[in-house]
Amino acid sequence: MLRLINAALNEELFFKIAGHKLTVVEVDATYVKPFKTDTVLIAPGQTTNVLVAADQSSGKYLVAASPFNDAPIAVDNKTATATVSYAGTLSTAQTTLTIPPPKNATAVANAFTNSLRSLNSKKFPAAVPKTVDHNLFFTVGLGINPCPSCKAGNGSRVVASINNVTFVMPTTALLQAHFFKQKGVFTTDFPANPPHVFNYTRGTKVYRLAYNSTVQLVMQDTGIISPENHPIHLHGFNFFAVGRGIGNYNPKSDPKKFNLVDPVERNTIGVPSGGWVAIRFRADNPGVWFMHCHLEIHTTWGLKMAFLVENGKGANQSLLPPPGDLPKC
Repeated sequence: MLRLINAALNEELFFKIAGHKLTVVEVDATYVKPFKTDTVLIAPGQTTNVLVAADQSSGKYLVAASPFNDAPIAVDNKTATATVSYAGTLSTAQTTLTIPPPKNATAVANAFTNSLRSLNSKKFPAAVPKTVDHNLFFTVGLGINPCPSCKAGNGSRVVASINNVTFVMPTTALLQAHFFKQKGVFTTDFPANPPHVFNYTRGTKVYRLAYNSTVQLVMQDTGIISPENHPIHLHGFNFFAVGRGIGNYNPKSDPKKFNLVDPVERNTIGVPSGGWVAIRFRADNPGVWFMHCHLEIHTTWGLKMAFLVENGKGANQSLLPPPGDLPKC
C-alpha cells in the first residue's frame, strides 16, 4: 500500500509508476470502490491510498509526479521522480521509464475523478443526505480590484472571492469570537447565491447553519481572469460529491443526474476549470469552519469563507469551551 499525500502549495499532481497498475482503495481517509488505473490525480491537501502489486519482471521502474493545470496560465512544468527497485536488481540495470500526462490532460483527470465511488457497503454505508435544508450556489474564482498604490500591477491587483466576497482575515479568531459572543469580528450575512454580477465586496462573513441541518452546495468556477481548477477544502466535515460538469450549472436539468447512491466521500474536491461541482453534507459538528481553496496563493488572496454551525441540544451537540489557559487572539 502506498499512502499518497499532495503536500504541494499550488499544484495538482498526476502520479504514475512505470509498468504498474495502481488499485485505488481510499481517498481522504474514506474507503472507495476499488478500481485500477495507471494515473492518479491528487490535489493539494488530498490523500489517496493505492495498492501496488510487485508483479513485473525484476528491475527498476520510474515513479513520476507531474503537474496538472488545464488553465491558460503559467505553471512550473517539472516532473519529480523516484525509482521502485525490485530486490536483487543490479545497480547497472536500466530503469523502465514512463511518460507523464501532458499538464493540460483534462481527459485523464476527469477519467480518474469520475471513477471514484463510495464503498457503500453494509459496514461502510454512504449516508448521503436525501433532503436539503440549505440549497447554496457559490461562484469561485479570481478577479481584478483597483489598487492605485500597486505600481507593479499598473494600478490593480488580483483578488479571489466566493460569491463576489473576498474574505478578510480578522485579528480575533472566528471561533473565539463566536464562543464568547464578541461583536464586530464577523457578520453572518454571507450570501447563499451571488448577490450581483461583478458586485465585488470584501468582508469577514460567515454562513450560519442550524445543528444537524443538511446542505447542498454547488460551486461554479468563473472565468473573469481565466477558468481554473480550484481544489476546495472544507474543515470539520466530510462531504459527498454528488455531481460535476463542465460549463454553467443548470439547476433544472443537472440535479436529475446527481449520484445519491454511492458518491465519493471526501473533504477536498476540485471545482473543474470552467465547470461546477455539487456536494452535500450534514452540519453535525458545532463551531466555525473554514472552506477555502487549497491553492495557497488563492486562499491568501481571499478565496475562502466560513460556516458557523450552531449548537444542538445538550452537551454532546454543543461546542466545548476552550481551556482556561488558552491564549486569546
